[in-house]
Amino acid sequence: MTEKVAVLGTGKIGEALLSGMIRGGWSPSDLLVTARRPERAEELRSRHGVEAVSNAEAAKAAETLILTVKPQDMGALLDELAPHVPADRLVVSGAAGIPTSFFEARLAAGTPVVRVMTNTPALVDEAMSVISAGSHATEEHLAHTEAIFGGVGKTLRVPESQQDAATALSGSGPAYFYFLVEAMTDAGILLGLPRDKAHDLIVQAAIGAAVMLRDSDQHPVKLREAVTSPAGTTINAIRELESHGVRAALIAALEAARDRSRELASGNS
Repeated sequence: MTEKVAVLGTGKIGEALLSGMIRGGWSPSDLLVTARRPERAEELRSRHGVEAVSNAEAAKAAETLILTVKPQDMGALLDELAPHVPADRLVVSGAAGIPTSFFEARLAAGTPVVRVMTNTPALVDEAMSVISAGSHATEEHLAHTEAIFGGVGKTLRVPESQQDAATALSGSGPAYFYFLVEAMTDAGILLGLPRDKAHDLIVQAAIGAAVMLRDSDQHPVKLREAVTSPAGTTINAIRELESHGVRAALIAALEAARDRSRELASGNS
């Protein structure tokens, strides 16, 4: 890789992306980072061998700018960047809820913008990064973005109109599974298992189930039915889940997450 890429506002996800790029073939000398705190910038420099610069310097030097600040901080960052970003720069946003039009209205006319929603499994190279093109982004821009985010997991292109749903399902998705594991661990303790053993049993069950979902090409209903014997233990558990409205609660939860993503897009913090 010969072009320069800058990660602005490099927190945990930004650093995971940075390390994934280095593993994927980018030279640290071609990567720039910015951070709000000087000590954080120095930490990134010493850990990854990259150059830490100001936001303005990154905008002037890098062909691709990846903005990983929080949604509520994006407006201020764009105000700072706008005088320094030529229209031929690729701007990649990782902020939940903010549409590409928000960036296009604040940057030079014709600036290509790509919107990406990734998730925290980027820290272990198992992210799902959902990618959408702005009105000026080309196939080349999308492919370049996929090459960057592919270093920390899988990528999927969707129309931008589906980004709020993808944020609810995938961006927030890991938290739902952690919540479920937490509840199942408590149940294991209630049933008489030590916490560490309950945790190990549930985590391995989750890993095994995820691999089967990914690799078997079978619908989840079929996989569930394969575990559910007539008059057995599993069907009794499923009956309780249904009677407590777990399915409906999950649907309502994802709708709430989608609605919050839309609120962020409208500027309601």
